[in-house]
Amino acid sequence: MSPNAELALSLATALAVGLLIGTERGWRARDSDDTHLVAGIRTFGLIGLLGGLAALLGEHFGAAVWIAMLLMLGLLAVAGYLGEVKRSGDLGLTSEVAMLLTFTLGSLAIVHSRSLAAGGAVVVALLLSLKEPLHSGLRRLSEAELSGALKLLFISLVLLPVLPNQGYGPWQAFNPYATWWMVVLIAAIGFVAYVAIRLVGARHGLLVTALLGGTVSSTAMTLTLSRLHDGPRLRALLASALLATSALMFPRILLEVGAVNADMLPPLLLPLLLAGLVYASGALVFYRIAGTELPDALEPPLKNPFELGPALRFAALLVVILFLIEGAREGFGDAGIYGVAVLSGLSDVDAITLSLARSAQSDLTPELAVQGIYLAAFSNSLVKAGLIALIGGRELAMRTLPIMLLGLLLGLGALLAF
Repeated sequence: MSPNAELALSLATALAVGLLIGTERGWRARDSDDTHLVAGIRTFGLIGLLGGLAALLGEHFGAAVWIAMLLMLGLLAVAGYLGEVKRSGDLGLTSEVAMLLTFTLGSLAIVHSRSLAAGGAVVVALLLSLKEPLHSGLRRLSEAELSGALKLLFISLVLLPVLPNQGYGPWQAFNPYATWWMVVLIAAIGFVAYVAIRLVGARHGLLVTALLGGTVSSTAMTLTLSRLHDGPRLRALLASALLATSALMFPRILLEVGAVNADMLPPLLLPLLLAGLVYASGALVFYRIAGTELPDALEPPLKNPFELGPALRFAALLVVILFLIEGAREGFGDAGIYGVAVLSGLSDVDAITLSLARSAQSDLTPELAVQGIYLAAFSNSLVKAGLIALIGGRELAMRTLPIMLLGLLLGLGALLAF
């Protein structure tokens, strides 16, 4: 393509950038008098083209020309803003900031990349169009949820980058960066689940709530569901929800292992997927039996999963398990690792999974780590079975425990046969 054709295409892109953003601004103010608009579709188109021409002049006469034209546009935006405030009392700066962004994107189309400028214009127009959903979401956002989200950003974007990425202590088992990265991983999974629960709501079905809650903690969800055992009409549905939330543990383990040590996935894939498939099949059968009718008053309790205290407790547990794994391996060999896996799985399967997956990258054999992870999942499943039997009662246990035992045994057989 000739230089003149390239230049014409870049200027056309700068104009298109302004027209795209101006279309959104003009549509939003479509019911207003055009004479009262600070900038409409034509003005934004011209601003985009002005940005392109300013960049072109800047290449020939220096950056001062571009800066001067940007300042002139800024003065016009300020004048328009003051007039709008005097006329309507609206203190919003959205249109004025959009004007400056349009000028900048128009310049970008000339000096750097047409595709980047066009993409930026799409993002700006999309963000401008989301005014009502964003404001509505902010009104529904509670203080605890906002605080939790900020804590997640703090531990992932502020704390994580400054932590040293090296081993400390006996056997060099404690790596601050790796340990905290695993905390961020668990926190992020919980955040996604919590947001999904808030969007879907419990009224759309106890099964959906159990599935989403199980991504945060299947053990905690098992305890919650088992307490709802009163009433024969709910037993089949509760059995379905209990099996579904427990089934999520298996893909969650695979996700964590894949994020930390993907080489361990092949030997774990069949056993865990087989066990999860048995659980899921049982959940589907009981869901069909129960139907979809739910009591309107049934509202499973939901909590914000992003408090700093639980994250710190998880980090402490993770460090302890790392030292126990290394100490058990040194003192008792493979038998020590198996013991730690079983005991850790009684309370939390995520910490031992992440610990073993990480240890398998250095001086722990992958085969031993795989077996330890499955033992932790096995012991954790037995704990959930005990909760169902003790809290949910005999009727609920008779529906769920045989399916859970079948899934675990089939998975164990696949693991031993691998």
